[in-house]
Amino acid sequence: MSHLDAPTAPRREDRLGACIEFGGGVGEIREPFCQGCLKNRRRLFSQGTICQLLPAIAILTSLKDTVVVVHGAVGCGGAAHALGANVRLGQWRSGDKNPRGALWISTNLSERDVTTGGEERLREAIVEADRRHRPEAIVILSACVPGIIGDDIEGVARDLKNRVGAALLPVHCEGFKTKIMATAYDAIFHSFLRNLIDGRDESEFPVWDDEGARAREAIRRKRLVNLMNVSSMTGPDLAELRRLLGKLGLEANVIPCDVDPEAFRRAPLASLSVGVCPTHDDYFMSRLLEKFGVPYVCSRMPIGIENTGVWLRAVAGKTGTDHLVEGVVKAEEAELELALAPLRPKLLGKKVMLSAGEVRTLATANMCAELGLEVLAVRPYHYDQFGEPEVERLGKVAPGARLNVATAQPFEAVNILRRVEPDLYIGHNSDNVWAAKCGPAVLPIYGSNFVYSGYAGVFEVARRAVMHLANSSFNQNLAKNVRQPYRRDWYAQDPFKYIKDGGRAA
Repeated sequence: MSHLDAPTAPRREDRLGACIEFGGGVGEIREPFCQGCLKNRRRLFSQGTICQLLPAIAILTSLKDTVVVVHGAVGCGGAAHALGANVRLGQWRSGDKNPRGALWISTNLSERDVTTGGEERLREAIVEADRRHRPEAIVILSACVPGIIGDDIEGVARDLKNRVGAALLPVHCEGFKTKIMATAYDAIFHSFLRNLIDGRDESEFPVWDDEGARAREAIRRKRLVNLMNVSSMTGPDLAELRRLLGKLGLEANVIPCDVDPEAFRRAPLASLSVGVCPTHDDYFMSRLLEKFGVPYVCSRMPIGIENTGVWLRAVAGKTGTDHLVEGVVKAEEAELELALAPLRPKLLGKKVMLSAGEVRTLATANMCAELGLEVLAVRPYHYDQFGEPEVERLGKVAPGARLNVATAQPFEAVNILRRVEPDLYIGHNSDNVWAAKCGPAVLPIYGSNFVYSGYAGVFEVARRAVMHLANSSFNQNLAKNVRQPYRRDWYAQDPFKYIKDGGRAA
């Protein structure tokens, strides 16, 4: 039975055995993970995690000509307010010179609705969204309350299918169903594959009067690849990856962020799907292969020198461009090394700690090692099979590094920071404020107008790391004058003591 036969995608705990509780050495996670010992670990105390609804909102509100109906309490859509500027910027960069920004409506369920059901409110919201905005698609994003009281969002979508002009896309993102926030990616792609991508032109060409035009179209489709862009990618990131694919003569159909629904409908026409982050892209690309026969590559995240070369070679191997790729890699690496030469001495031996999503954190840690920094600790938000290659590689270049699998959990982060005392912290925005109060220089692991991917990303991260290390006095003064909300005796305890059935001192 295919996953797509069910109305909802499976939890990552079930599909991949993913975990969010581990503390120990970087070389100590592989065996218990492979034995399935990490799947059911628990924290006896938890502070500040992330619900899968949040990454879902970040992706879905970026879509053009699409309205997101958040079915739940009004606060469940609150994160969309913080995304407005980024959404408009992303849409503008992707070619929309009059971006509308994030379009979303809340069903604003009340206590009464919890008792009587919220399906009627959902119907009203969908009809209103269609009347007000006339979008190409309406996403029905289910929060926790509808999942608990049993609202049938699939049934509502079927009932309204012929009453509204938009495609209706039910996305089950109830936060209580999973502890792995990355399950949100699967939930989105599951709905889009079931309800939007139909492959209607999969094997047909348009009617051409000119046989030459038909031949050119066939060649273009052979060059067309689906390039996955995670919501944490910036415009410069995407430009860098397009540039590298262009050197192989490839054209990119970018999905899912900052595009209109038609980009998803083009996906079955591509000759290959190119993943950027296995954590983000695995479910979509494997199901697209299953449903439409589109092959894919997703071996490494193109962050760092080695990873970018591996990524390019994997793409070349699937597109018949092996004769081009070695020349591209050699030229790019040579140019990069010249640019890095004045920066390397300033980074050599500096100590770094990292925290963010699984593959991005581990890949960036390996990039730091390539630049000569000493990796002291890494904190991926979860761990599954996609982290194994990066962990194995990190174990060789930084065998003494601490590994803490945790979605946020700042009390563990601060304890480790106090112990390892890094010069530089590279982390997710939700973590960086805690790190700054401990004194090290802080560099966001993604975001804003900077590039992190490809060869240009290596130089940019190195350049900015040097800059931040030279200007860390603000954070040092912050550490002297701001008190963290933890008792002093906590810093003397094992940072992983609240992880049930495991954990070792840092």
